[in-house]
Amino acid sequence: MSAEAAPSPAAVDAGLAAAVERLRPELARLAREPEIGFEEHASVARIAALLAAHGVDAEVGAFGLDTALRATAGADAAASGSHFAIIAEYDALPGIGHACGHNVIAAVAVGAFLAAAPVVADLGGRLSLIGTPAEENGGGKELIIRAGGFDDVDAAGMVHPSSGSGTSSVLGQRTTGVRRVAVTFHGRAAHAAGAPWLGRNALDAVVTAYQSVAQLRQHILPSDRLHGIITDGGAAPNIVPERASALFYVRSADVGQLRELTDRVVAVLEGAALTTGTRAEIDVDPVPPYLPLQTNTALTSRWVDAFAARGHEVPPPGEPPQGGPSTDMGNVSRLVPSIHPSLGLGGPDDVFPHNAAFAELTVLPAAVDALVDAAAALAATAVAYTADPQLRAAAAAEFAASGGPSRWED
Repeated sequence: MSAEAAPSPAAVDAGLAAAVERLRPELARLAREPEIGFEEHASVARIAALLAAHGVDAEVGAFGLDTALRATAGADAAASGSHFAIIAEYDALPGIGHACGHNVIAAVAVGAFLAAAPVVADLGGRLSLIGTPAEENGGGKELIIRAGGFDDVDAAGMVHPSSGSGTSSVLGQRTTGVRRVAVTFHGRAAHAAGAPWLGRNALDAVVTAYQSVAQLRQHILPSDRLHGIITDGGAAPNIVPERASALFYVRSADVGQLRELTDRVVAVLEGAALTTGTRAEIDVDPVPPYLPLQTNTALTSRWVDAFAARGHEVPPPGEPPQGGPSTDMGNVSRLVPSIHPSLGLGGPDDVFPHNAAFAELTVLPAAVDALVDAAAALAATAVAYTADPQLRAAAAAEFAASGGPSRWED
């Protein structure tokens, strides 16, 4: 009697898609609370509750972070099977809620994990769901890396929503690395009308610094970005400000250039202090740096195949654009082969993330349709990575050719 033939990849993908479809009502309601980074208590609790309802235990407060989460299915850590990590985000932006769509990211990740977990376990592999707080403001993934959370992970993936209805090409979404530079200028208070000559104006220092950074923009690569805000401008107009602060973001698609450009910004801030007779208190990297994303095309191609089979068009391979936003998924991508495709939610092309109107798109029926399809494709990618040694070898070879594992070193 012959052994039963293994199901085809297409049949496996269809089964995973059906499993995600059954989860649709629960995924549509998941993680909608707009909570900022490190305060996502309700969101992570709802994720844990949904996992528990499907028989999966989750650790909330993993990796020493109150709102991080870890759930694992399949082989234990000592087993030799592959280990794929599905990444969830669920923090929101201050004032404009889920205008970056991290509620969609969470739903995609949870749906993919629940659909793929039993299949990966049957194949002898290991699948983890890692909930990462504070992508917007705290570098949760880098903090998890430093806590050893990715030490036994072989590959990782997540999907990020974007404007319009399209997706990133098979080469994936290009992002820049980002470093933050905070500065507080210390001057001397004085009566602005009665004795201004006794004062040293910290606000003048901030304005000088801001304008100087604006002038520096003329002399950087087109792919690099500099931007900032004044976070403290003084107490009252009739008091010469003795304290004023600003926060700048430095972005580059090249790690070496990111370091150099940061040094140039620091020099500008020091110059502003010298010009105004104030003292600059400069804090470089108050939040861990985010590294440029390194897309693994072997894995991304598998996601594209599964996503296209759901009726979506994906742009052909092409050189990804330079510049753009940043994500701490870049740090994970430098540690293990990773995917981070973008997902259009069916809205207008001019409603882009970090606008309040984008938050409204993330809960519409078209967005739920898109996240269900994306979750099915991500589940298929995790299963394929577990089942196909050739895919694992191709992903590993591509990752090694790009330089292998690397971390940010101060």
